[in-house]
Amino acid sequence: MLTINPGQIQSIDDRRDAVILSTMEEATRYAVEHWVRLAKASIAERGRFAVALSGGSTPNAIYKMLASPPYSHKIDWSKVFLFWSDERSVSPDHPDSNYRTAMTHGFSHLPLFPAQIFRMEAEKEIARSAEKYESAIRKTLGPTLFDLVMLGLGEDGHTASLFPNTTALQENDRWVVANDVPEKKSGRMTLTIPCINQSWQSVFYVFGAAKQTIAHNVLRAPRISPWPASQIGTPERKSLWIMDAAAAASLLREQ
Repeated sequence: MLTINPGQIQSIDDRRDAVILSTMEEATRYAVEHWVRLAKASIAERGRFAVALSGGSTPNAIYKMLASPPYSHKIDWSKVFLFWSDERSVSPDHPDSNYRTAMTHGFSHLPLFPAQIFRMEAEKEIARSAEKYESAIRKTLGPTLFDLVMLGLGEDGHTASLFPNTTALQENDRWVVANDVPEKKSGRMTLTIPCINQSWQSVFYVFGAAKQTIAHNVLRAPRISPWPASQIGTPERKSLWIMDAAAAASLLREQ
């Protein structure tokens, strides 16, 4: 049974762990402190911290806090490499751009050089651009892939741009693909399930009461389910779910 025990990582199953904080503010701060700890450990062990950033509204507070003292002073930013877990088919200055959101909410204020920032160019020729992005990952990171993949959870169970009933869910070899999302009437670029699961750490940031039903469904479903997020996490590389009590309410009520 999951409980609210701030800072304590609890096992959900053999593929997933969780940390549940009382409020969204506490969960955000924990997420930032975990990000910093992971960055420092990765730099110490591998000489770099390569992170795939998430889109959506939830990470914005995390990015803002990371870019502010005291956290901004705790990381050697010269060894940080920014990638993205997915991107919409829009220009980088469009309000819906995941790249723009991450940069404006924090990373543009940090000492990062252009060579450390790998934007997903999804605004045109997404399939070709996905191949180029995968090549950049292979060249820059090699087979160890990411030190952290940041993920959100949609109310339909999608994560990154891995939506239900889309072709990207069938990908077993590629790390980055174009994914047509009919319900959004758009194409997306996304990391694949193999890419995420082979990376060192994947973390879901799930905050707010609106997520309690889908969080419960995903975390109590078998690996293959109607919800793509259920496929993230392996016994070798467990995913971590950082949640507030509102998002975890249905899980907390279980006896």
